[in-house]
Amino acid sequence: MKFGMNLLLWTGELNESMVPVLESLKKMGYDGVELPVFNMDLDYAAWGRRLDDLGLERTAVTVRGVDDNPSSPDAAVRALGVEHNRRVLDCCREVGATVLVGPYHSALGHFTGHGPTADEWKWGVESMRQVAEHAGSVDVMLGLECLNRFECYLLNTHADSARFVRDVGHPHCRVMYDTFHANIEEKSIPAAIRTCADVLCHVHISENDRSTPGAGNVRWAENFDTLSEIGYDGWYVIEAFGLALPELAAATKIWRRMYQSEEQLARDGLAFMKSEVAKRA
Repeated sequence: MKFGMNLLLWTGELNESMVPVLESLKKMGYDGVELPVFNMDLDYAAWGRRLDDLGLERTAVTVRGVDDNPSSPDAAVRALGVEHNRRVLDCCREVGATVLVGPYHSALGHFTGHGPTADEWKWGVESMRQVAEHAGSVDVMLGLECLNRFECYLLNTHADSARFVRDVGHPHCRVMYDTFHANIEEKSIPAAIRTCADVLCHVHISENDRSTPGAGNVRWAENFDTLSEIGYDGWYVIEAFGLALPELAAATKIWRRMYQSEEQLARDGLAFMKSEVAKRA
């Protein structure tokens, strides 16, 4: 079991201002951090060495948009999506990230007015199979994330994600489970987790209002009980959002501050995760 913190609470990319934050997270007791990989031109190898020096392991997160949508009807757009996902995987290899999570299967915040077509599903699967081949070559696990209906339309439930990765059919393509999206879309939390248990590789711990885990209305007992039941023993990573990323406001809908400070959220969230896991040890 490992505990991590997603850096999107503070920043959209690694920079010098994050060094004190990284040092603080290590002192709090985090095993690692989840790195946003949107800017693919950073010196990720150098950051990998710095994170090694701090004793922080890492996972990574990325997204795709309309212009590089891997499930687009436009073959050129799909090809660009595959290329960008491969480049992100190269960044993961350089920085030492073992898992790449996020909704990089389709365009974040883009809608057609109806659900996914059979062709969009097929195009998405074909694109992800190419990405998974590259993931295998760089030894990074893909953890595909379903999003609620207000953020995407290709994958909205964890059953969708599980079916998608089974169609991809590659050992380096799996799913991640997210408590925030499950709280919106799933009829049954235990059923959602069990549905993807055989392909699960990562978990996001995220409150219903995206603030401090444990301080809201997510059905935490059901989540931790079922994850324990299926024998999940991977990363638990807090995903929370604040006001640091205006460019993500359209997707995350965060307009107001819902916690005392980023440090408070990280500290209380870690204590909450460790407490819930310990109860079921």
